[in-house]
Amino acid sequence: MENEKQLMENEAPQLGTTHTIDVAERKKDLLKEIDLIQSVINRMANTSFLIKGWAITMIALIFSVRSQQEALPLVIIPLLLFWFLDAFFLQRERLYRKLYQWVIQNRLKDDSYLFSLNTARFRHESKSIIRIMTSLTLGPFYGIALLLIAIYSMLSFFQS
Repeated sequence: MENEKQLMENEAPQLGTTHTIDVAERKKDLLKEIDLIQSVINRMANTSFLIKGWAITMIALIFSVRSQQEALPLVIIPLLLFWFLDAFFLQRERLYRKLYQWVIQNRLKDDSYLFSLNTARFRHESKSIIRIMTSLTLGPFYGIALLLIAIYSMLSFFQS
């Protein structure tokens, strides 16, 4: 009985002290959590890349098939949708990068939001989707594509 009491006292944490197991557990949680967040960031970046690929494919198809000139302005609608979606995923990716930084800076000293992938608390720090659409990252890519479609539409109109 006395040995059991002594074992329990050795295993129980003393007030005001931390166990190395807690630090090791926190580090393990930190690594798992940043790995989880990094996988979300990678998926967002991959989705953005795929959207750009679909936009280029659509434009190439339009130019190669030489669609009817009346239908060419309708191509602008899917391009604008691709542009919006790309900005949306880029905004989400940036929010997850902020979450990643927060976890790196705070996880070892704070257990709040443990394994939470909710980025709502960083939304006030994020740019709007319209600002991201016109940023140096997306603006030139989709702007040039829109310009090419407009020029091609005008040339098709004047040649007929």
